Amino acid sequence: MSKFDFDSIPHIKEVSACHGAYDENNLYEKCYKSFDERQQESKKVLPSIEEAIKRVGLRDGMTISFHHHFRNGDYVVNMVMDVIANMGIKHLTLAASSLTDCHWPLIEHIKNGVIDHIETSGLRGKLGDAVSHGLMDFPVIFRSHGGRAAAIETGELHIDVAFLGAPSCDPYGNANGYNRDSEEGSCCGSLGYAKLDALYADKCIIITDHLVSFPNTPFGIPESQVDYVVKVDNIGDPNGIMSGATRFTKNPKELLIAQYATNAIVASGYFKNNFSMQMGSGGASLAVARYLREKMIEQDVKCRFALGGITGQIVQMHEEGLVRKILDVQSFDLIAANSVKNNRFHQQIDASYYASYVNKGAAVNQLDFVILSALEVDTEFNVNVMTGSDGVIRGAVGGHPDTAAGASMTIVVCPLLRGRIPTVCSHVNTICTPGRTVDVVVTDQGIAVNPARPELYERFVEAGLPVTTIEKLRDRAERIAGKPEPIKYTDKIVGVLMYRDNSVIDVIRQVAD
Repeated sequence: MSKFDFDSIPHIKEVSACHGAYDENNLYEKCYKSFDERQQESKKVLPSIEEAIKRVGLRDGMTISFHHHFRNGDYVVNMVMDVIANMGIKHLTLAASSLTDCHWPLIEHIKNGVIDHIETSGLRGKLGDAVSHGLMDFPVIFRSHGGRAAAIETGELHIDVAFLGAPSCDPYGNANGYNRDSEEGSCCGSLGYAKLDALYADKCIIITDHLVSFPNTPFGIPESQVDYVVKVDNIGDPNGIMSGATRFTKNPKELLIAQYATNAIVASGYFKNNFSMQMGSGGASLAVARYLREKMIEQDVKCRFALGGITGQIVQMHEEGLVRKILDVQSFDLIAANSVKNNRFHQQIDASYYASYVNKGAAVNQLDFVILSALEVDTEFNVNVMTGSDGVIRGAVGGHPDTAAGASMTIVVCPLLRGRIPTVCSHVNTICTPGRTVDVVVTDQGIAVNPARPELYERFVEAGLPVTTIEKLRDRAERIAGKPEPIKYTDKIVGVLMYRDNSVIDVIRQVAD
């Protein structure tokens, strides 16, 4: 049988003549050789990060992004920045979804002019301390998770190149937060914050330590959004990825706060069949989840969905049938990370789906209640989750203001004192979440209800809960520990806090030496 009837193709001889002698067999071989070459070229694997950087055309002044699903076990940010620095590229904007203790080597890249600007949700450790003391010429822009998503969607934050770590990826770029074929290596579960970067960045590079066969399904990031793939030895320390994210408290103070918060939820009117919730990963929040589980079993109440950063406790409740569905933007422990792989109704979601204010269907708007932590709360119910009692940046905005604005009832849990420092005060150092979006503050010394929610106050009083005013909590804290001396700042602004609609809500000034 003839391979092709070449003579039936109009002008084939004339076209071939332009490229050399007409030869039916030679043309046949060329057609199929070029097909094989195209197949090979569609495989995006490159031998090094440096080669990938060259291919995407990264140059001075561009914006690069990273995700923080590896938390304090992340190797990707430092690895990539070292390569960029060695290549002599400078004056970059670093737009990471968040930065942690392990990213302190960025200090030298800032000093050397490799990084000029940072946009992120949070800073911690040596990097946060250095920025607080004036390391950078330009202030860091802090956005909530929903605010960052909205800024990316609207073009306010334009990403030139996204460098995204993935525990598994195939040669075409289908990437995921776990390795489907093995329990070994890094595992972070949901790639919720990376998904939006991959979608909107001009160029996307996946960095993985497990290259698997095509197709790597189900995937968190599809091949259609990926330009290149680089395999390295290790993208993260599993112990660092999971350590510090969740802890089971035995602290009597935190357990008491959790009991008060659980009783407040039950008395609020929102604890009924098909409720929705988001819990934090701190000690008191985890204890609330435990106590709430008991109440759900006692009263035969089911949760429609749990949202946000997901812990093993939420997974346990899902597998017990108490939580019907999980919407996971970030997996906080190994149990949650593996549940993404194993449970059909444990769904990865991106940051826009989660909390973007330009997304009319953001999941935070469907929350009945959310449990949030705080470094400080003031008498206007404003919350600080960014700066410590010394004024140093040591936290992250995260989804705090997004969920507070979206939930029907926002509960903030915190001890009255942290060490010898009052947590409830007249004015917080840094406003991250405005008081108009906070409904209840639960401490070990009592519960304060925002005056804008008198119906909650009445329900709590009727239930016999230890209700007081926010002013009385402040006064009690100051009687016990005294009123702290004001923090001394310089005039230099080192950080700008953006509210979830990307308007400025506060600034952070340099701490005076």
